[in-house]
Amino acid sequence: MERRKFTQSLTTSIAGISLARGIGPHPLCNSKNKLGIALVGLGNYASRQLAPALLETHMCELKGIVTGTPSKIDQWKKTYDLEDHQIYNYDNFDSIANNDKIDIVYVVLPNNMHKEYTLRAFQAGKHVICEKPLAMNAQEAAEMVAAGKKANRQLFVGYRLHYEPHHREAIRLCQTEAFGKIKFFEGGFGFRIGNPNQWRLKKEYGGGALMDVGIYVIQGARYTIGQEPIAVSAREFKTDAVKFKEVDELITWQMEFPKGVVANCTTTFSASTNHLYVASEKGFIRVSPAYGYSGIGGHTRKYKFDFPQVNQQALHMDGISNTLMNAVPDLNVCGEEGLRDMKIIDAIFKSVKQVGKRVLI
Repeated sequence: MERRKFTQSLTTSIAGISLARGIGPHPLCNSKNKLGIALVGLGNYASRQLAPALLETHMCELKGIVTGTPSKIDQWKKTYDLEDHQIYNYDNFDSIANNDKIDIVYVVLPNNMHKEYTLRAFQAGKHVICEKPLAMNAQEAAEMVAAGKKANRQLFVGYRLHYEPHHREAIRLCQTEAFGKIKFFEGGFGFRIGNPNQWRLKKEYGGGALMDVGIYVIQGARYTIGQEPIAVSAREFKTDAVKFKEVDELITWQMEFPKGVVANCTTTFSASTNHLYVASEKGFIRVSPAYGYSGIGGHTRKYKFDFPQVNQQALHMDGISNTLMNAVPDLNVCGEEGLRDMKIIDAIFKSVKQVGKRVLI
């Protein structure tokens, strides 16, 4: 019965949560049925996930693109019915301020460009969704959060799984202590990365397994345990010193939480791992596969999750649009959440440099 209620209320919880965040609907959003989103960067994630998802959203729609590759423009115009005035490049990006049909700028660029285009979007008067990780480090993330507040615009992070039903169920079970007090968390996310020339293998772009996919495990531990870690210990390992000359290949780390709860975590660019496991006094919760765009599954000692597969990106963008239009909670995908993760990532890298020394957060 609880699972059926959860499934039935999933859309309602995203589209009509009654608790306000204390920030009313911005005037930018008044009298609109849908908010306009501009995608900045037309790489694989924008072209294969975000743009198609915007054809399924109910509260937002694609109203602009920003690209440095002119050859992509005609196809995007045909596929998404865009006109010339909705097409921008990185030189004229700031003129997006003059387009009142665009409410949200979604930054889908390499990590080292997140801060620049987030700040420029705020200066243009737009709200921002920034792909994870929020920035290159906690200092940059803090500057981005502060800039949003100064501009009276809101900053969100691309944490799509906060809207995914299997993860929502895991969060609910943990929050209600359905199996008693949580004792420990174990999780991992990694894959075998291909093209050795891609930006994810370059330090200057903010590459590496931890920044790209390890952040999902940090998130999973934090939103299931429901507390903030107080210390971390981490080690890095390499099996291919050439391919991973500049960035981390595999990192294992342990996060310490209050009252003795620990999270043992792994991320890698050289093997496949994709799971989340929470052990409690009277049972467990496992989500596996846990972090992909589809095919997510899960179970407890009592039952198997039977939730539908959803368009995570559509739910995520609709949820954020609803936050802006109706002042409902954003399910913890705000800029401050991204900043908290960056502080943890900074601590992990610090511990790695000190060969596993315990670092306070």
